[in-house]
Amino acid sequence: MKQGRWLLVLVFAGLLYLVYLGQGTSSRGERPGAGTEKTQSRSRRAEQRDPAASGDREGLNRKAASVIYSKHARCRMSCRHISEEEVLDILHTGKINYGKSDMRGSPDPKYALEGGTKDGQEVRIIFASSPRGIVVVTVIDIDKEWKCNCK
Repeated sequence: MKQGRWLLVLVFAGLLYLVYLGQGTSSRGERPGAGTEKTQSRSRRAEQRDPAASGDREGLNRKAASVIYSKHARCRMSCRHISEEEVLDILHTGKINYGKSDMRGSPDPKYALEGGTKDGQEVRIIFASSPRGIVVVTVIDIDKEWKCNCK
């Protein structure tokens, strides 16, 4: 009788592990290996699974009346030669990268929007949804590392 229970526990543990593997994400975070094909494929799987990927339940107000630039975002924009116009273009047309977003963030959810600028840069811009408007948290050039002294 005890052997049957242990076997049942092992089978259940195995099923839980398979479900965990099928999710394609780790509870420990996914920063190591960023930019690799494996990480990108995990991000694509996360986008496909996320019900908000269709935009039906997107919590980011892309037409907010006010866009607030953090001091850090202004500094990064300057270093990376990204204009306010380009930031707004990404806000309106960029694609949400759910793997890099923190929609349960506190105090405000954060959305990583990606897209191309007029001059061909591939950028990721982190926006926070706030009662005051949309806050531009930081601006990242995906393809090029820029020297910057932002704090």
